[in-house]
Amino acid sequence: FVDFAGRTGQHILERYGMTETNMNTSNPLHGERKAGTVGPPLPGVTVRITNDKGAVVDAGEVGNLQVRGPNVFIGYWKMPDKTEQDFTDDGFFETGDKGCIDKDGYVSIVGRAKDVVITGGLNVYPKEVELFIDDLPGVSESAVIGIPHADLGEAVVAVVVKESGSEIRNTEIVNACKQELANFKVPKNVVFIDELPRNTMSKVQKNVLREAYDGLVNE
Repeated sequence: FVDFAGRTGQHILERYGMTETNMNTSNPLHGERKAGTVGPPLPGVTVRITNDKGAVVDAGEVGNLQVRGPNVFIGYWKMPDKTEQDFTDDGFFETGDKGCIDKDGYVSIVGRAKDVVITGGLNVYPKEVELFIDDLPGVSESAVIGIPHADLGEAVVAVVVKESGSEIRNTEIVNACKQELANFKVPKNVVFIDELPRNTMSKVQKNVLREAYDGLVNE
């Protein structure tokens, strides 16, 4: 963000939206922007974070992100069961995202609920590990996934794209993670790939990666 501002004289304004809801939150154009967040809810929009039992959690606690407002669609076309599944009784839409809201009402997105890795009964949010790995010299980008593991349920695996000419090794990445991350978040394996698979919206297809590396950590 700092590099972009230095090169262009413009600032990136983080926002959060999806096809089913249009825009939900935005850092203020004029006002306090909190880097790393997607800002507070837009006027008329309510965002809340709940646990798996549906109870609203405390500020700063990660949970399921739900949204309600005039921006939210009314349901899936000719799919009443899916509509009932994705909406709460009080009208909130289950986005499928994991996030948290700070004491000032600014929302942070942690990742997709389906991408959370549960290893040894502990939750690993891939985005945290990806951001750390992406900052390492020689790394272009990464995707962190969970692979079935006989003892842990799932094991953390990092799929990494090197920068051109980089000679970084998987052991270097693992050792760097061990220095800064909790042990259960450290990848059990690091594999290198030329490019991450993406869909037409340029989103990384983690399901493709999970299929490609299924069984890797048990070999």
